[in-house]
Amino acid sequence: MSNTLITPADLAAMPAGSTVIIDTRDPESYAAGHIEGAVNLHDIFTYLATSDSAGMADLAQKFAADFGAAGLDGKKTAVIYEQSMNTGFGQSCRGYFLLAYLGYPSIKVLHGGLAAWTAAGMPLSTDPVTPEPGGFEIDPAAAEIMMDVDAMKAALDDAEAAILDVRDVDEWTGESSSPYGKDFCPRKGRIPGAVWIEWYRMMKPSADGPVMKSAVEILAECATVGITPDTPVRLYCFKGARASNTFLALKEAGIKDVRMYFGSWNEWSRDPSLPIDEGLPYHP
Repeated sequence: MSNTLITPADLAAMPAGSTVIIDTRDPESYAAGHIEGAVNLHDIFTYLATSDSAGMADLAQKFAADFGAAGLDGKKTAVIYEQSMNTGFGQSCRGYFLLAYLGYPSIKVLHGGLAAWTAAGMPLSTDPVTPEPGGFEIDPAAAEIMMDVDAMKAALDDAEAAILDVRDVDEWTGESSSPYGKDFCPRKGRIPGAVWIEWYRMMKPSADGPVMKSAVEILAECATVGITPDTPVRLYCFKGARASNTFLALKEAGIKDVRMYFGSWNEWSRDPSLPIDEGLPYHP
């Protein structure tokens, strides 16, 4: 595995001034107690993007500005956390994916989130934080990990690629259109030809709360749907949060070509011209 995931002890040992710690939780949870010096940036989770060129430009500009205002300057390491790995729909990993998309050079995710931090006996703070603004250049070459709707349409006809749906089971089976309510989106179902690994399966229990499985365990999960380290994987969920958790898991496990359709079901289901599979999934 790579070293994107860091432990509470790793974070505590990082030199003062070398990091910008970003708390992705809602403002109320942040105010009740956060890692000292952490900046609250809940938009990482809530922002809904469209994958047309204007939508992607808005996404890049917004988060380059937000991360810069939080203090990221291209030299400091971003360390992102949520409450725990399975309770925030992958929001810390969504922050990792957004920074990777922008080409930020040094990104870490606190493994186990704040639950692991407190389980390790580390302190919390309720002090407000005023970050020193930074700013960094976007690297356009990094954007290849982001798929727009046309790229996902092309993947429908790519026999080599696996379209991987990681949504919760009620969304995969077409019982619900979203985590926000069964009828939040106009259509229920799946992108045609997709295979399914529920995002929770990338994690396992530990004494400090849910943590990512090992590389071998993640590759074993992938093998159940025919994905190997050499399979091009095209991820989606509802809005790119749970798929970000899986994106990080797959990259950590050594799967070489992983890209995400960030617009995901929230966008795909709202365009009646795009095909969907409905009803119970069946793979002969």
